[in-house]
Amino acid sequence: MEHKKATSRKSSSFAFRIHEHVKLGPKLSETLKGKLSLGARIIQEGGRGNIFKHIFGMQDGEKLLKASQCYLYTTAGPIAGVLFISTKKVAFCSERPITCSSADGELVRVPYKVLIPIGKIKEVNEGENVNQTEQKYIEIVTQEDSEFWFMGFLRYEKAFKNLKKAISMPI
Repeated sequence: MEHKKATSRKSSSFAFRIHEHVKLGPKLSETLKGKLSLGARIIQEGGRGNIFKHIFGMQDGEKLLKASQCYLYTTAGPIAGVLFISTKKVAFCSERPITCSSADGELVRVPYKVLIPIGKIKEVNEGENVNQTEQKYIEIVTQEDSEFWFMGFLRYEKAFKNLKKAISMPI
């Protein structure tokens, strides 16, 4: 019982959550560059809300509920970025651009983006790594049965609460 209390206390500390968040990245140096780049962008754009408006646009009456640093899990591995939860959509944008091939075969660097309208979300599930219960994730399943897995949140509970709030609002 004492071990479980200590583990629970440890996993709830902010320093521990930062450590777990950074640990998901490929290399510490790359993760730190991404965090510094994101911090500079937040300052330049005047806050996360302005970044959200600039990248994804906002509809009349739409309100940004939460912006959370996290990772989107892909078949190529986790991608660090920000999950935006609004009253109309859930959106993710990577901290750093990814490299991919353009239609003409050139290598280009573009941000990795996901946009899911709230009305297209079939379900939201929470889960945890069975081997490391402090590692929690959120799964979003769309009506088309696409699955998106988000992990490595600094404030997992707040992100999940705001996501549940968003999908329970009338469209």
